[in-house]
Amino acid sequence: MPKAKKSGKRKKFDYNQDRKKMKKQYIKKCNPRIENSHLRNAWDDKKSTARNLQAMGLAFDPNRALPIKKPRLLGGEGNTTKAPVGIVTKPYVLNQLEEEANRPEKDTKTLSSDLMEYAQYMIREHKDDFKAMARDEKNYYQDTPKQIKRKINEYKRCHSAHYDAFISSLAAPEPMAQ
Repeated sequence: MPKAKKSGKRKKFDYNQDRKKMKKQYIKKCNPRIENSHLRNAWDDKKSTARNLQAMGLAFDPNRALPIKKPRLLGGEGNTTKAPVGIVTKPYVLNQLEEEANRPEKDTKTLSSDLMEYAQYMIREHKDDFKAMARDEKNYYQDTPKQIKRKINEYKRCHSAHYDAFISSLAAPEPMAQ
C-alpha cells in the first residue's frame, strides 16, 4: 500500500511564524472579551461560563431557568423540568445590572446646523403654511409639505430650548432706541 507523500518527512521548525502572536490569537479566540464591565470584573477565568453566570445569579440556559410544563395526553399533571438550584455568591452584579437598566436613556439625537437654519427660515417666512413652504425657492430638495412639517417637528423636539428662543424672538421684535 502506498504511503502519503510527506508522511516520512522530518518536522522542521517554522521560523517565519511568530509564536507569541499565535498564542495571543489563540487565547483571544478561546476567551472572548466581555463588554459589560460589571460582568468582566466579577468573571472568574478558572470557572466555566455556566458556573460564572450561576454565581452571579444569571441564567446560562433560559430553557432550564424558566421551565415549561409539558402537557400529558392521558391526563395527570404536566411534567416539569427542575431548574438547577445554585447559590448566588455574587448578587452585587445582578443589582448593578438592574440599576444600570433602570437609568433613563438620554435622547442624543441632534440636527445639522443647515437643517436648523432651513427650518428657521421656513418658519420666519411662512409661519404655519406648509404648502407655501413647499413652493418656496429655498426648498432645494423639493420636500413635500408633510416632509417639511416633519423636519420642523423634529427641530422642535430635538432642540426645544433653541426653538422656544427663536419663536420668542419672532413674536416680539424689540423697538430700536433712538
